[in-house]
Amino acid sequence: MGKPEEDYVWIVVESYRPISTAGKHGPIHVRPAPDQGHDQRLQVRCPREMVRNYRVGTRFRIRAKLTDKEGGGEFLSAPHQWPFFPID
Repeated sequence: MGKPEEDYVWIVVESYRPISTAGKHGPIHVRPAPDQGHDQRLQVRCPREMVRNYRVGTRFRIRAKLTDKEGGGEFLSAPHQWPFFPID
């Protein structure tokens, strides 16, 4: 489906270890940081290097947009080829 009307915006996100990884890929995930205008339960699809090469809890500035997937819920998506900037 997608949301073509949504624009890419700069947002601060953080890596974390969810309590449950049921239905998720891998033990470390990324979510919006507090006070970013998005619910922290929202998942973020982003470059895997963010969770592979940095410690859990690192914050990053990325460009992402709100999107969705047919049959699934909303999430933030940042193109994997775009740069990200660690800020911790």
